[in-house]
Amino acid sequence: MKRSISILLADDHAVLRAGMRALLDAEPDMMVVGEAGDGNECIDLAVRLRPDVVLLDINMPNMNGLEALDRLVELVPESRVLVLTMHDDAGYLRRVLAAGGVGYVLKQAAADELLSAIRAVYEGGTYLHPAHTKVLLEQSHEAGTARVELREGTGSRRDLLSDREMQVFRLLALGYRNGEIAEQLQLSVKTVETYKSRLMQKLGLRSRAALVRYALDLGILNHATD
Repeated sequence: MKRSISILLADDHAVLRAGMRALLDAEPDMMVVGEAGDGNECIDLAVRLRPDVVLLDINMPNMNGLEALDRLVELVPESRVLVLTMHDDAGYLRRVLAAGGVGYVLKQAAADELLSAIRAVYEGGTYLHPAHTKVLLEQSHEAGTARVELREGTGSRRDLLSDREMQVFRLLALGYRNGEIAEQLQLSVKTVETYKSRLMQKLGLRSRAALVRYALDLGILNHATD
């Protein structure tokens, strides 16, 4: 039998936690192992329970979710932190990625999106809705000419990528999963996984969150957002 994904819920609204718990526990591959109503309690439970995924709200008393995220990454690096928030804001999204969060889902999103996000981050990926990535890219493009000089420089590590690897790179950074990329590029999933492994090695990246940050810094996804 497939192992259940252990999940810690951290949100200061008890009613919302109860609804989330009912939704997640109804899934055959998920199990809520704890609930926290503030950042301090979240950290204590995460250290004790070592969940696979922490579903973390931003607005919480005593210690907010962003502060808790920093501590979680330090104390329980094996737990994957997925932020569930009402803030559809690129600034928060940037902060989450920079701190080591691996996903960002809005509370108003459909239940299916949340379930897909949990499974994606559990499997080692990063979950970003394509619309969120596009917002980041638009702001990154407006930031100044320094990034333009960087991405056009001949010494960039991206020059090591083949055309196909660059296609896979862009789609990964936009939040698409391996199966979706395979369908778009008419490749097998195994081939996409090979391209992903190769390009991560060439770029010296160890996580999908790092891949997204690298893509944003270089501005190489601008043409993918048309």
